[in-house]
Amino acid sequence: MEVKPKKKQKLKLPASSEEFFQKIAGLASFAVKFLIELFKPPYEINETLKQFFMIGYKSFPLVAITGFIIGLTLTLQSIPTLDKFGAASLVPSMVALAVILEIGPVITSLIFAGKIGSGIGAELGSMKVTEQIDSMEVSGTNPFKYLVVTRIFAATLMLPILVILADAIALFGGFLAINIFDYTSLKTYLVSAMANITFSDIIPAVTKTFLFGMSIGVVGCYEGYNASRGTESVGIAANTAVVISSLMVILIDMVMVQLASIIF
Repeated sequence: MEVKPKKKQKLKLPASSEEFFQKIAGLASFAVKFLIELFKPPYEINETLKQFFMIGYKSFPLVAITGFIIGLTLTLQSIPTLDKFGAASLVPSMVALAVILEIGPVITSLIFAGKIGSGIGAELGSMKVTEQIDSMEVSGTNPFKYLVVTRIFAATLMLPILVILADAIALFGGFLAINIFDYTSLKTYLVSAMANITFSDIIPAVTKTFLFGMSIGVVGCYEGYNASRGTESVGIAANTAVVISSLMVILIDMVMVQLASIIF
């Protein structure tokens, strides 16, 4: 009798309401533990700087390409549409508002979640499976402080910087797109683009990127740090981290948009 091999599980999401609330409680307690450990010495300065480089600097090329394509494509699609209504002059302002307030932070964060969330989940998951985390505990090192706090802190600080750079590159892509149809100086384009953007618009857009970065770091570290035994769990942790962190970005964005509309 031939026995069919079991299909490998590639994604582990809550299958019931009980598991869902357990997952939420686990993530919340994990985030609280991070905030507590963040301010307790000793501080892993060298590892934190290394994570700044790995998470921030190495993500910049992908973020830059994404931002440029967003600005270029959005402008190319907007010019013919607004030109029908005689409002082609409003394209720079519209693109700047769309990119800075919503498209830039969300798309960049989703790209960041796919790259960094999966990377952290797979890295910590493999360390869990090979018992490296247990070895650190035996040797007297705090693995949560060394592995988790440094990565979440780096993700929290690096994502806002990457979003700002992506927004700037997206605006430059929009500038190039406008010059395909008609010549416009960079100064004129920037003045028109930033004419309708106020400080109260920028604050919510920047603030939510810190929450995006922290949520991506927390989810990635949680899934990897709590991976089960077996090599298959590494892939599961990486895929689950991407799905949950991407969903968290969308949910946080929805809440922040509502709060910004009430406060500002």
